[in-house]
Amino acid sequence: VQLQAFGGGLVQPGGSLRLSCAASGRSFNTAPMGWFRQAPGKEREFVATLSRSRGNRYADSVKGRFTISRDYARNIVYLQMSRLEPEDTGVYYCAGGSPSTIWSMLTTATSYDYWGQGTQVTVSS
Repeated sequence: VQLQAFGGGLVQPGGSLRLSCAASGRSFNTAPMGWFRQAPGKEREFVATLSRSRGNRYADSVKGRFTISRDYARNIVYLQMSRLEPEDTGVYYCAGGSPSTIWSMLTTATSYDYWGQGTQVTVSS
């Protein structure tokens, strides 16, 4: 199983980026897929997750600015990021979980079994 994330880059504050993550080797149709990020010197933190049957969930810090979506036929998860702030800088990781994971646990990294390699997002003027 492989998750390949791409779409990161350097963007000015207030700008937008769209991250993509393509999964191969198994279908995540019935499983949650999410995004986490890690800033230098900080722990990996939850950003967003989306499950076909249970909907989406966002970290408070990105609500109203980020949108997670999925192309279930192509096994891809997206993260549309708008009104970016310097605090959004970090390496963004996509993750695939299990259909049986309790919804309340999907904000924790240990609830995900599969991880992409990460893509760097830098918000700076």
